[in-house]
Amino acid sequence: MSQSDKYPAESGRRRFVKGVVGGAALAGVGAMGSATVNSLTTSGGIGGGATVATTIAHTGGPAPRGLPQIPVQVTDDGYIEGIWPETTTVTQEGQEIEIAQQDLGGKTYSGAWFQYCGVESQENIQPGFESDNLFRAAPGKYDWQDETYDAGDQIHIDDFGDYEEWGNGIGNDGVGKPASATWRSQDTESSLNVIVIRSSQIEEAAQNNEWLSASTDQGFMAYLNVCTHFCCIPDYKVLEESARYDAADGTYCVCHQSTYDPFTLEEALFIARPRPDE
Repeated sequence: MSQSDKYPAESGRRRFVKGVVGGAALAGVGAMGSATVNSLTTSGGIGGGATVATTIAHTGGPAPRGLPQIPVQVTDDGYIEGIWPETTTVTQEGQEIEIAQQDLGGKTYSGAWFQYCGVESQENIQPGFESDNLFRAAPGKYDWQDETYDAGDQIHIDDFGDYEEWGNGIGNDGVGKPASATWRSQDTESSLNVIVIRSSQIEEAAQNNEWLSASTDQGFMAYLNVCTHFCCIPDYKVLEESARYDAADGTYCVCHQSTYDPFTLEEALFIARPRPDE
């Protein structure tokens, strides 16, 4: 990362990578693009296959790739919601199936991004599942959230007013204010666990980036909080132990020490698991 992409060294803060691109190993992904998303089906299910997802960067540990980003927007009433791709019907190998996929910010955003670790079997990841898509509080990680919300409350922008100063003694203050939430999970057996962060780093990077302009809003970003290694639930700025793995200001999975940087995005090519046959 160039010096122009850093905050002053003494701040310990990092900006988004402006190009939103992974390492050299991913240089060839652009040639494939997202045309391959949802291009395969198998006898065990539908809608899986080679997928290019935008993820928060994997920075260490055994996880094979980063955690998939969830595009967000702020409603007119100030509530934070995730954007779910548009649902369409396509024909694959002679079979008509529903897929969730749309063009967004110059990329193909797809529900297949979240089809791993058994999530693909949940009803709330099905393309046609009806939900208001609002993020709802899942307290238990952050004191400020425990004092503000009951479980299931809608998350509101007004409660992030101190995002440029917020800290909890883990890592640096002012990096970004987080909330633990669920998404598309009302009246379902299994929740989609997410982390929502509001940060000035996100605001600033979105000014010069088509994807970030479309997938973040007023400094808010989000990602599915399911480790791509063994499907554990990581933590952002929760455990002091994370500093041992250079992740005090990042996302850390205590189970096997995989680490991620929510302020750097990259593209990950992987095989999305097919959803159960309908």
